[in-house]
Amino acid sequence: MTIKEAILKTLENNKKLMNHKDIYNYIKKNNLAKFNSETPEATVSALLGDFIRNNDNRVKRIKTEKSTYLYYFSKYENEINFENEKFDKKEDIKYKERDLHQLFVTYLGAKNIFAKTIYHETSKQSLNQKWIHPDIIGVEFLQLKSKISSNFLKTIDKNRFFNLYSYELKREIKNDYELKEAYFQAVSNSSWANYSYLVALEINDNLLDELQRLNQSFGIGFILLNSYPYESKILFSAKYRELDVKTIDRLCEINKDFEKFIKMIDKYLNANDDYIDGTKKEILEFCDDILRDDGSIYKYCKSKNIPFDEKRDKS
Repeated sequence: MTIKEAILKTLENNKKLMNHKDIYNYIKKNNLAKFNSETPEATVSALLGDFIRNNDNRVKRIKTEKSTYLYYFSKYENEINFENEKFDKKEDIKYKERDLHQLFVTYLGAKNIFAKTIYHETSKQSLNQKWIHPDIIGVEFLQLKSKISSNFLKTIDKNRFFNLYSYELKREIKNDYELKEAYFQAVSNSSWANYSYLVALEINDNLLDELQRLNQSFGIGFILLNSYPYESKILFSAKYRELDVKTIDRLCEINKDFEKFIKMIDKYLNANDDYIDGTKKEILEFCDDILRDDGSIYKYCKSKNIPFDEKRDKS
């Protein structure tokens, strides 16, 4: 394998932060590649820099207090412990992708959508199942003023009484390669739902035309998340689909949280009027917590190093 391939293999095999010397030593110890250079460590350092300069989204790095760089495989970002490192105070510590979840479910809560994070690390999955389920699932119940109308609708067609949502979250989408990868990840793991969305806090404006084309072709919508969640925007709406019950059944089999979420929806739909409120409370307690006020949102963003408009009222 080439040295670049060996670097990627090293980072993939080690779910931790590594400097260029650590990476070189691992390659050498495991005989992953041959070095013709008299300064092999410098070669590894230079190639790591190439990954960053070329915006290769597989490799990311952080700068330490001592002005050295630590590298990691972006796929494992949510599993790496950053807390024991002393970072350069001049360089922002990047927030994790999963740090966006509480902001996003706060936005969904304002739209009366109950939402739950689905943790991929708890799923039963094999190596050939890369994109199994989305980051977050949500349900929206149709609220009718008349109980008679509600009961009638549930009797004739329960599927029309609620909508299931599927969301794939990303921190940022900088280039066409990242857009295609993220979008087709959403296509792969979200198309079972009534409405499916790709969500990102940041996106290159030059990609919006291509995003619109993908939306028209495949129906996955796009939400531009704002760190002040109530100002998030649906840039492209998702197209409605009938539920893919076979895929839902498969997802229930591999992930217990997904299964419990679907079970709670079924319980709500079949509950008598006397138990509706109690069943709804159960769903709320199972779902992700939301941020209740502007002050909580500001403090959360600050604690997670998520960019936030400092001019906004923090009270």
